[in-house]
Amino acid sequence: MTITTWDSKGDHRKDTLGAEGSDVGRRSLEATTSSKGLGEWTTSRRELWCFYLYYVGNNGLSGFNFGPSQFQNLLYLAGYDPSQPPFSAPCGSGTDCVLPFLGRVRNINSIVLLTNGISFAIQAVMMLMIGAWADYGRWRPNITIFFTLLAVAVSFAWLGVDDPSHWRAGVALYILGSTNSLVQCALTFWTAAFPGLARNLPEVRTSAEEVKEGLKLLDEHSQYESLTRNRVSNISFAVSSGGEIIVLAIMVGILKALKSDASVENNTKAFSVLIAFSGGVWLLCAIPWFIFEKRRPGLSLPPGMSLATIGFKQTYVALRECLRLKQTFLYLIFYFLMGDVLNTTVTVIGTLQNSVVSYSTLQLTLLLLVGIFTQGVGIYLFWLVQKKFNVSTKNMLLFNVFWILVLTIWGLIGVHTNKVGFKHVWEIWLYQVFYGLMVCPWYAYSQTMISEVSPVPQIFLFFALFSVIGKTSAFIGPFVSEAIISASGNNNMPFAFLFGLTIFLFLVKVEKSRIECEEFVAAEAILQRDGHSIIQP
Repeated sequence: MTITTWDSKGDHRKDTLGAEGSDVGRRSLEATTSSKGLGEWTTSRRELWCFYLYYVGNNGLSGFNFGPSQFQNLLYLAGYDPSQPPFSAPCGSGTDCVLPFLGRVRNINSIVLLTNGISFAIQAVMMLMIGAWADYGRWRPNITIFFTLLAVAVSFAWLGVDDPSHWRAGVALYILGSTNSLVQCALTFWTAAFPGLARNLPEVRTSAEEVKEGLKLLDEHSQYESLTRNRVSNISFAVSSGGEIIVLAIMVGILKALKSDASVENNTKAFSVLIAFSGGVWLLCAIPWFIFEKRRPGLSLPPGMSLATIGFKQTYVALRECLRLKQTFLYLIFYFLMGDVLNTTVTVIGTLQNSVVSYSTLQLTLLLLVGIFTQGVGIYLFWLVQKKFNVSTKNMLLFNVFWILVLTIWGLIGVHTNKVGFKHVWEIWLYQVFYGLMVCPWYAYSQTMISEVSPVPQIFLFFALFSVIGKTSAFIGPFVSEAIISASGNNNMPFAFLFGLTIFLFLVKVEKSRIECEEFVAAEAILQRDGHSIIQP
């Protein structure tokens, strides 16, 4: 197989993988252990902990948690009871709540979902265009800095949006800084530094040197580097979760000082203060990373390519290759649909949760404390079970998906009854524990499954494709769910749509996928030998 890359001068070179598939690995090994820049690019303990610290700041509290809650709170306070003349009667706990939005009067939950879909759609286009930029040049850190500062600015801007009459401004801030747009853009380019950090750790470099000296096999080094990446990833998650719990504990004190439960006005202002505080924490945690990150060189742009087109071209090449691998394509469909199910399910439950707890900042903060603690426990328990009983990635993912389906079924029951369906405070507390323990492992196992169904020589190309697909799928569910709510008038009805999107994982056969990938690699080797390989953009 031939993978076309470009050297530091922008010239073509072709890395050929033989039957053993080791040539590219050896070239990578030589790059890792080359004397040029050996000390300059070695990951220091300070740089690594600055990397961890950034994740404490970019924890999603401002954009994913309190931003959406404040947005829905403003809509509720600004909305009116549709059974009465427009704006003559406020929304109540036993009434519907509507506002005019985008040319028609809509339920406020529909507005949240529709705005959420717009936000995801903007992000999908942005990621298609700029997602590949992380691979080129040395200025990727500048992109991280830009999106971080912009997201922090949006967090501070919420201080001026603390009155129901400002709900339209809340729409703009929600689309910009909430859910995923700026937060995920910053997170994407921060994550792009991860492979270089792990590869340049002193112990990984030492292992690579041992391979060159004949003291260790290349496969042993590759496994060691993989375990090191997992270790760094797990520590990053643990540090972020621990830091987030501390931040939330401080927030509880802030809410007590603001007397957020004393009045609706205090509660609304408290939302904006918490969002701004989260932004301030993010900025403080990001500054060390901005200063101490080493600007390791990336690829030069391919000849004839520009920054405006490289992202679309890379996605096209990856999708073209995926169509040749049936099992990979089946998982791609599943990943697209299930990602949509989970993203939209969490959003729908979030809108119900905010209403159930009456938009109480204190209640929502305490709920988050429980949720974040249990998600750490959940991921650790899943890993222990898999390690002890040697369970396959697919079976762990199927087990995880079952519990995601339980969420949709529970919400679906609420279509026909008021006894359950995320309509009571006790259900919301149970949901936070359940989500942390049984649902959050999706984010780890769904990514690992990609490596199970992708050709090893092209693993990064396929990871890039799944990343784009995952982000693109996120805007479809909210649009469909908004339409369902508008048509049915029932906030629980979208769960019926979400329940039916999970069949494709059962069709994926991992063993068959491995055979397909081996045949794919062998066929590409023949095509490359004859000069007809299509793995070249």
